[in-house]
Parts: sequence; structure tokens; C-alpha cells
Amino acid sequence: MKVGLLTGGGDCPGLNAVIRAVVQQVTNAGGECVGFLEGWRGIIKGNSRPLHVRETDEIIGLGGTILGSSRTNPFKNPDTDVPAVQKTFRDQGLDALVAIGGDDTLGVAYRLNEEYGMPTIGVPKTIDNDLSVTDFTFGFDTAINIVVDSVEKLRTTTASHRRIMVVETMGRHAGWIACFSGIAVGADYIMVPEVPVDIDHCCEVLKKRLDDGKNYAIVVVSEGAKMPNRKEITTSAETDAFGHVRLGGIGQVVAEMVEERLKRETRSVTLGHIQRGGPPSAYDRVLATRLGLAAGDLVIKKRYGTMVALSGTKIIETTLKAGVAASKTLDLTYYAEASAFFK
Repeated sequence: MKVGLLTGGGDCPGLNAVIRAVVQQVTNAGGECVGFLEGWRGIIKGNSRPLHVRETDEIIGLGGTILGSSRTNPFKNPDTDVPAVQKTFRDQGLDALVAIGGDDTLGVAYRLNEEYGMPTIGVPKTIDNDLSVTDFTFGFDTAINIVVDSVEKLRTTTASHRRIMVVETMGRHAGWIACFSGIAVGADYIMVPEVPVDIDHCCEVLKKRLDDGKNYAIVVVSEGAKMPNRKEITTSAETDAFGHVRLGGIGQVVAEMVEERLKRETRSVTLGHIQRGGPPSAYDRVLATRLGLAAGDLVIKKRYGTMVALSGTKIIETTLKAGVAASKTLDLTYYAEASAFFK
């Protein structure tokens, strides 16, 4: 048995732990693994490297991915790139392909299996925690801990200068990162994509906090939060291979509006890709390892067209079709609980 692996889309703490686990599981069953470099671009171009237990055993704590990644989409140029994927699969003598990624990467894996019969298996990955079939994704825990650490550092300088600080987190369509990290740092206000921004209410809450004697305030806002009667705020009109625009700038917009209304110095900080960086947390290392072992098991059992997921505390098998059917937005129960403090 020969198995190909690739990591696609945005990088994420825990990817290397998945690679390590799949290689271990497949090798233990007498198979071998090969990794494609830079996501779908690697298999289109035939760029790969062998993956052995001896060289992957110690990568569990490394951030990013040793295989590299990209936002390449074979279906953007299906007449040339899809046949190239099929040719590489044949030339490499592969029996299966394990795709580790978010809804875009898994969507490609699903179409290759469904429309072209390529034996694929998926492992869900996203720091945004917005994949519908899994309760939590690895990378999310690390990301919110990075936000918490960053806000705690910002807190001291914000308090020293008696300012209001608006912290912009990642979260294109789902507010999991902003909500969880905002609760964890005791933010004075949280803004998420699922709830339209109410700048008047935000300012009322902040004014009350300041009038009560607090000399600074922290606002956490997701990059995908939406102002009423206004499109998403972006840094560029260009789109990637999957049609996504690059979001960013909502933090500065909110900061300017707050400063204008409250006449209080207000700054904004965009945490950006720092949320993706560094070593994975212990929780993410364990979750990624469990998912990788389960994916390797599906390969051995030839359960193609499937993916692994976390349900409660158990790792389950589900379908790639279910995995890419819809995004998972924030459970507003969490936001309602956080909102109890926004009064």
C-alpha cells in the first residue's frame, strides 16, 4: 500500500502531528507514505518527498506543516490540472490520498472521489473551527490561546495609557475565535460575524464601564464582523483560487467610530497570522494525533470518500460530502453567555 498526503489552505498548528500519525499507522500496516509539497499544487506538478517514521517521529510539536501549503484549486483549471492530479496519482503508484485541510481542500478531495473515482480520505483542519461535522478542529485551541496571550500583553499598555483597545482576530464567517478568546480575557465587548455590529450599544457598554471607574477597555472583534448596511470590510478586492476575498480592517473601523463617539483615545491591533503560528497546544497535539491515526485506519480499511471528525470526545467516521455541505457558525449560546457582561 502506498499513500499520498497533502496539507492545503491556511497552515495550522497540529498539521505535523497529523502527518506523523498517518505515517505511523500506515507504516505499521506494512505500507509507505509520500507527501506532496504545497497542497494541491504539489500533486498537480508531481512535487513530492517520501515520508518515513524515523523523520516524522519528532515533528509532533512543530507548527506549520513540513509539506508546505497553498490555496491551489485544481478545479479552477479543470481541463489541465485535474488530469495532472490523476497522472501524478498513477505515476506515483498510489492506492489512496489523505487530504488534510479545511472546507476548500476537503471540497476538492470530495469532487475527486465523487466525480473521478480517486480514493481520498479527509482530515478536517481550521483554526476558525467552522467545519460542520466536527465539534472542534485542531488549531483552534492554539489560536485562542495565542489571542489570550496577546491581549494580556496589550492589556498592560492599554491600561497604562488609559486607552480603549480594539483587537481584531481571524474568523471569516464564524466567530468562534473572537467569542472564546473574548470570554477568556474578560473583554468588555465582543463582535462576531453572526451578530450585526451595534456600535451604539458597544459605546454604551464601554461608557458605563469607564464611568464606573475602569480606566481602559478591551474590545475583541472578528475580521468577518459586519457593520449594518455595509459589505464585509476587505484589504483587497482580489480573490483567491477558491473565490475568497481577503478580509481585514474592521478593527480600525470600529476603533475610529468608538473614539469619535466617546472622545477617548482608541487604538486597534490586528493579530493576523500570528494566530496560526508557533507550536500546537497539548490539546491540539492530542486531537491531531487521534485524527491522524483514525485517518490511517480508514486508509487501511479502504474506506474512501470519508473523513474523520470529533464528536464529543470520540473520533468518528463521516463522509466528505457531509464535511463540505455547510460551514459551522458560532453557537450563539456562547455569545449569549458572554453578552451577560455587556450591560
